[in-house]
Amino acid sequence: MTVRETAGWSGPLAGVRVIDFTRVLAGPAASLALADLGAEVFKIEPPGTGDETRSFPPIRDGESHYYLAVNRGKKSIVVDLKTPEGLALVKDLAAQCDVLVENYRPGVMERLGLGWEELHAINPRLIYCSISGYGQTGPLRDRPSFDIVLQAMSGALSMNGEAGSLPTKLGIPLGDLVGGINGPIGILSALYERERTGLGRHIDVSLMDGLMGMLGYIAQLAFFTGSDPQRVGSQHPNLVPYGIFPAREGSIVVACLTPGFWGRICRAIGREDLCDDPRYDTLEKRRDARADVNGLVAEFTSRRSVDELVAIFTAHEVPHAPILGVTEALAQPQARARGMVVETEHAALGRIPIVNRPIRFTDAEQPVPEAPPVLGQHTDAILSDVLDLSPERIAALYRAGVVA
Repeated sequence: MTVRETAGWSGPLAGVRVIDFTRVLAGPAASLALADLGAEVFKIEPPGTGDETRSFPPIRDGESHYYLAVNRGKKSIVVDLKTPEGLALVKDLAAQCDVLVENYRPGVMERLGLGWEELHAINPRLIYCSISGYGQTGPLRDRPSFDIVLQAMSGALSMNGEAGSLPTKLGIPLGDLVGGINGPIGILSALYERERTGLGRHIDVSLMDGLMGMLGYIAQLAFFTGSDPQRVGSQHPNLVPYGIFPAREGSIVVACLTPGFWGRICRAIGREDLCDDPRYDTLEKRRDARADVNGLVAEFTSRRSVDELVAIFTAHEVPHAPILGVTEALAQPQARARGMVVETEHAALGRIPIVNRPIRFTDAEQPVPEAPPVLGQHTDAILSDVLDLSPERIAALYRAGVVA
C-alpha cells in the first residue's frame, strides 16, 4: 500500500501534510476536518493499544464505533515514542509536515521532546496546534477535563434543561467537538499567513474558551441584565412561540424567529384574528404571554398528526421540523440527496457506512473518504514513501519494537 495521492481531486488541502498526535475526540475531530479537506494526515499511535478509543464498546470484529467515527481518511503509523529511535522517526516526519496537531495536557509534548520550541527549530514552517481543555495558560491549565466538565465550566450546561429541573448535558459532545471547529480555523489561517511570512505558528486552542465563544447572544444577555439566563428547555428565552409542541402521536418543532413569522403561524393554525391582536403584536408581548401563546399553538398541534402538521406548516412557510431519531435523520431524503451517508472499504470490516464530509465544493467532487485505518495500517508505507527508509532499516525498526 502506498500513501501517495489516489486518483481524483482530494480537496483544497491536497499536498498539505499533517502529523497527528491526537487521541479520543477533540484532537481527532480537528485532524478529521483537515483530512476531509484533502490533507494527508499521519496519525501517530502507541504500540499495542493505539488511540484509547479503539477499545471503546460497542466493538465489531475488533473495531470500535467511536474510533471509526472521527478517523476517516487518516493513515495510522505505530511508533513507540519512549524509544530514542521512535522519537527520532517522528521528528524526521515532523520536518516534512506542514501541520502538527496534538491534544495532550499542557507540558506532555515538551516532556516527550516534541514541544513547539524544539520542533519549530527543526521545521520553522511547521504550524503547531495544541488543543486542551483549558488552554496553555491560566490556573486550570493542568486540570484534566472531559466534555461534561467543559460544558459545566463554560456556562453552557447551566442553560440546558427544563425550567425547575437539574441542568442536562448537551446530547452531542460539543465541549470536545468545538476543538474540531476552532483548531482547523486557526490552522487554515496560519497556513494563509505562512504564504506571506514563510513561518509557522503555535496555536493554543482551549475547549472551554471555544464553548464560551459559542454562548453568543446568551453571554450578551447576561451582560445586559447582570443575571444568569434561566433554563427554558426547548423554548427560547425571548422568542415565542419557539420550541417543541405536542402532536396527536408525537411532537413537532415550531420556531417563530422574526416578527414576520407570527402572521404565518396564526394563519397556519386557523387564527388569523391573532395576527394583529394587541395582546400579541410584538416580540415582547408574546414573550410575556408565553403560556397563552404556547397554549394556542399546542391546542392546534395536539389534535393533528405530525405528518398533517408538516404539510400545514410547509404550506404556510412556517419554520418547523419533525423530531427525527438518528437513524431516521441519516436516512431522510435531504441527507440522501446531499450524500451524507456513503460506503467505504474498511481493511477489517469490509464495506461499511460512514458519515460523509460536511463541506462540499460546487465545482469539484472529492472521492468517497477512505475508511478509518486499522492500527498501524500505514506504518510500512509512511516509513518507505515519506521517510524513504530502506527495507532493511524498516525491518530493523520492527525487530527493535520501535514501530509496529
